[in-house]
Amino acid sequence: MRSTLALIAVSASLLAGCATAPSGSAGLAGTNWTILRVDGAAPVVPERASLKFEDERLSANVGCNGIGGDYRVDGVRLIAGPLMATRMFCDGPVWQQEEAVNALLSAAPEIERRGRTMRLVSGGHALDLELAAG
Repeated sequence: MRSTLALIAVSASLLAGCATAPSGSAGLAGTNWTILRVDGAAPVVPERASLKFEDERLSANVGCNGIGGDYRVDGVRLIAGPLMATRMFCDGPVWQQEEAVNALLSAAPEIERRGRTMRLVSGGHALDLELAAG
């Protein structure tokens, strides 16, 4: 009987050790970021290039359409989606940057955060950001 109870107790503690709580927003909620570079290039419309995190939603703009959706952080990955975007006509470099940001956010990018800077990398794309003032 004791060995059975001991086995149950050990099994329960092992199973509890395997369960992991979702990471949530990992300190991103309530932060606004200025996009400094999309795949190494400065934003075509720098005054509109931003990424904002609320409690469970993110929104991004590179200069033309807005992109938004739910997000969570899982370990070192940003899990976003499903993402929605407005559908205004955009052409040229701003459209290419928008497509790159959309692809990046959809591909569970790895988060590299250092103080007031952050880099998101995945799916052949990279986004360099700086924490916006106020």
